Amino acid sequence: MKTLRALVAAVALIPLLAFASEAGLKLDRAPIDEHDMASLQRGAHTFVNYCLNCHSAGYMRYNRLRDLGLSEQQIRDNLVFTGVKVGDLMKTAVAPLEAKEWFGTAPPDLTVVARSRSSEAGSGTDWLYTYLRSFYRDPKRPTGWNNTVYVNVAMPHALWQLQGEQVVKEVEEQGPGYMRMVQRLVLDKPGLLKPAEYDQVVADLVNYMTYMSEPARHERVTIGLGAMIVIFILIALSYALKKEYWKDVH
Repeated sequence: MKTLRALVAAVALIPLLAFASEAGLKLDRAPIDEHDMASLQRGAHTFVNYCLNCHSAGYMRYNRLRDLGLSEQQIRDNLVFTGVKVGDLMKTAVAPLEAKEWFGTAPPDLTVVARSRSSEAGSGTDWLYTYLRSFYRDPKRPTGWNNTVYVNVAMPHALWQLQGEQVVKEVEEQGPGYMRMVQRLVLDKPGLLKPAEYDQVVADLVNYMTYMSEPARHERVTIGLGAMIVIFILIALSYALKKEYWKDVH
């Protein structure tokens, strides 16, 4: 009897697991530009207002946002809401034990999440972009939310007021010589933003989180290119010197 129950439970999970696997393997390309300062500034504002309430960015300091073209006064006036100093780390005021009691698990630090989520399915930026657009209502979950990319996620949909409420529905899909019913996310209750506007907010947020995961990336690349140029110049000079020195030797 126990074996039969286990088999029935496993069969019942197959559609959900297949749906989650399909969603996880087909990540949407994140339309980000790490050189777009306006996008990075908007993303930082969204991160501070919606993510930093529960998640920390414990390896990132507020004053690092000066790299995005913001002054310390702008950072203090628009991005610091907890009375901390501009030079402090971006930590949440929520205690880990309280967060674990509320959500069942302590929210992870997000400083390097854009890098840690990279996999064979796609980059961490693509994963984040798809994940933040894939929440749907699920009354079976403690928070009332689930996600097609991260099945049974403990995190509620922090941006639901902007996006609205999505639900999973079976829709008809037709192609050359076939017709089948597939599960799709459908916007059931619109939010404050239109779908295209919400996608842009998420793109800006992911853009900032990608920058936050390695703030010195552009500086490192610039230094690396400069070093390579110097090395090639030295190689050329060395080769010219060698030819000049050995030109009379037969």
